[in-house]
Amino acid sequence: MAKDFDSMEDSNRSGNASIHELSDPARRLVIQGGLGLASAALFGSLAGCAATATGSSPAKLGFKAVPPGTTDALVVPDGYVADVIAAWGEPIGVAGNMPPFREDASNTAAEQAVQMGMHHDGIHFYPLAGSSTHGLLVMNHEYTDDGLLHPDGLKTWDAGKVKKAQAAHGVSVIEVALRDGRWQMVRPSRYARRHTAATPFTLQGPAAGHALMKTAADPDGRTVLGTLNNCASGQTPWGTYLSGEENWAFYFDGGDKLTPDQQRWGLRKTGSQSWAPHDERFDAARHPNEFHRFGWVVEIDPMDPAATPVKRTALGRAAHEGAWVAVTKDGRAVVYSGEDARFEYIYKFVSRDRIAPGGARANAQLLDHGTLYVARFDADGTGRWLPLVHGQGPLTPANGFADQGEVLIKTRQASDLLGATRMDRPEWLAIDPKSGEVYCTLTNNSARGAAGQPGVDAANPRANNTMGQIIRWREGGDFDAASFSWNHLVLAGDPANERAEARGNIKGDIFGCPDGLAFDTRGVLWIQTDAHATQMYKGEFARIGNNQMLACDVSTGEVRRFLTGPTNCEITGCTFSPDLTTMFVNVQHPGETPNDRSDPAEPGKYSRWPDFKPGGRPRSATVVVRRKDGGVIGA
Repeated sequence: MAKDFDSMEDSNRSGNASIHELSDPARRLVIQGGLGLASAALFGSLAGCAATATGSSPAKLGFKAVPPGTTDALVVPDGYVADVIAAWGEPIGVAGNMPPFREDASNTAAEQAVQMGMHHDGIHFYPLAGSSTHGLLVMNHEYTDDGLLHPDGLKTWDAGKVKKAQAAHGVSVIEVALRDGRWQMVRPSRYARRHTAATPFTLQGPAAGHALMKTAADPDGRTVLGTLNNCASGQTPWGTYLSGEENWAFYFDGGDKLTPDQQRWGLRKTGSQSWAPHDERFDAARHPNEFHRFGWVVEIDPMDPAATPVKRTALGRAAHEGAWVAVTKDGRAVVYSGEDARFEYIYKFVSRDRIAPGGARANAQLLDHGTLYVARFDADGTGRWLPLVHGQGPLTPANGFADQGEVLIKTRQASDLLGATRMDRPEWLAIDPKSGEVYCTLTNNSARGAAGQPGVDAANPRANNTMGQIIRWREGGDFDAASFSWNHLVLAGDPANERAEARGNIKGDIFGCPDGLAFDTRGVLWIQTDAHATQMYKGEFARIGNNQMLACDVSTGEVRRFLTGPTNCEITGCTFSPDLTTMFVNVQHPGETPNDRSDPAEPGKYSRWPDFKPGGRPRSATVVVRRKDGGVIGA
C-alpha cells in the first residue's frame, strides 16, 4: 500500500474521464448512492459460478468469525493457532554469517543485508520436492520506518544510515520446515539470500538498452542496482516469483526543474527518504535516466541462488502493486497488474510464446515478448483491453513515443492517450481457480469527486471513497481476449455509517480498505485490509477495528472475519502449503504512527508486537496459522 505519498497518488493529470462520462442521469444517481447496481445484471451475481465451472460444490467457510480487533494482539478463530517466524532483523540463514537482531537497532548495514528486511509484504511458499512441510518462503520488504531502523531514528542522517535503509528493502528468500509440530526457519540454508536496493538486476525486454535507460554508471542500460518499494507478489507456473516495484518515485530528489514526464510520475523536488545527498544515483537532476530504471516487475528464481534477478520491461513501467499470472487455453502466460495510486490503471500482458516445460531456465525470456494492454471499464458493464503498442492509435513519435521501449517507459502517458479508466487505487489481483474470473481490490480514493478531480463512474461509484471496493471481470472466452464483462463483488464499508458512500453492501462482517487478495485452491477468496493508522478507530472506521483478514465465499458473497492484527498494523500477503493445512500471512508495520515514522525514544508507543518487551521495537513478521486438528484452513 502507498504510504503518505499523496503527490504520487494524485499524479494522473491526464484529464481522462474515468469511464467516458456517464450520460444517463438516473444511472448516475444510483452509482452516486454507492450501490453499484449498474453492472450487476451484466453477468449476474456469479452465484454458483464455481460449481458451474468445475461440476463440484462451492467451497464452504467452516470457522466461527472473530470479533473486530481492538487490542495489540493477533487473533485467529477458535480451533486455530498462530505462531510468529521470520520477524524483521532475524538472520536469514547464510552460512557463517548469521548476526542476531539487536533490540537497540544497532545492527550495521552489512548485518541488515543478511537479516530479514523491514515491513514484510507479498509472500509465496515454494515447496521443496512437493512437500507441504518443507519449502522456501519468498517475500517483499516494502519500505522502512527509519525511526525504528536506527538507534537515534532521524536525528542524524549519513551514508551509513542510507546503506542500512537500502539493505532493509527488497526481497528475502528463506527456507522453512515443520519440525516438532511448529514451523521454523532452517538455518543455515543454501537457498537463503537477500535482494536489496544494492543488488544487481538485469534489464530485459524492449526497454533494455534503450537510450532512456542508460546512465553514466551503466552506459549499456542493462544492469540496475537494486529494487525498491516491493509490494505485492505473484507466483508463475514455471516456478519463479514476481514482485512489483510500487511507489519508487519518492526515493528520488527531482530538483527545481521537473520535466512534465517526471511530474506525471510524481517526482518531487526532494524525496522523502533523503537518499540522494548520500547516493547520487537518486538525484534525478544529475542522473535523470536512473529514475526510469525503477517501476518494473521483477522476476526471481527462488530455487537458484546464483541466478541474477530480472526486471521485465515488456510488462510496462508503473507503480506496480504486484503481478499475477493466468494461462491461456493454448498455454501462453497472461500477467495482470494494477497501480496503487489514485486515478491510475489496470494492465495485462499476454506473452507471445507458450510456457515451455523445464521450469525457470526454459522460460527465461517468456516475459520479454508479447503485448501489454490497459483496461477500459465501460458503463454498460463491459470493457476493452487497449493495446499499448507503438505506432497504433496515438502512440506515435508525434506524441512523444519514438519506439516500443519509450511506450513501456512512459506507460502512464500512453495509457492517458488511449483513454483508459482511471481507477480507485488498484492493488492486489487474484484469479479464481474454479471460474477463471479475475478480482482486483480498489483500496480507496478520498479524492474521487473532489474539486478538480474525476467524478464517480460505474467502476468507481463513490465520491470521497474512503472504504474501497473489489471489482471482478470475466474475459471474453480466454485470458487473451480483447473484451470482458465486469461487476463488483462488494463495496466495503459499515452500514451504520451516516454517509451513504461509506456504508457499502457487505454480506457478512464489515471491513474497509481491501488491499491484499488471494484465492486458495478450494476457491475461497481471502481479503486483507489496510486502513491507515489515522483512519482506524475514528469516524467511519470506528466499528471496524484493527486491520484484518476475511474469507469470502464468492458463490454466495458471504464475508467472514478470520484474523485480526495488532494495533496499527497492515495485514498483507497470504500463501498456503500445497495441502492447505498451513497459511503464511505477513503482519506489516505494527505500531505504525500517523506519519509512518516512529520516535526512537518511545518505539513501543502504539504496539510492542510480537515480542512485547519493555521499550522494545515492534517488528513486522510472518505468522504461521494452522488448525489444531491439522485440517484444511478455513474449511
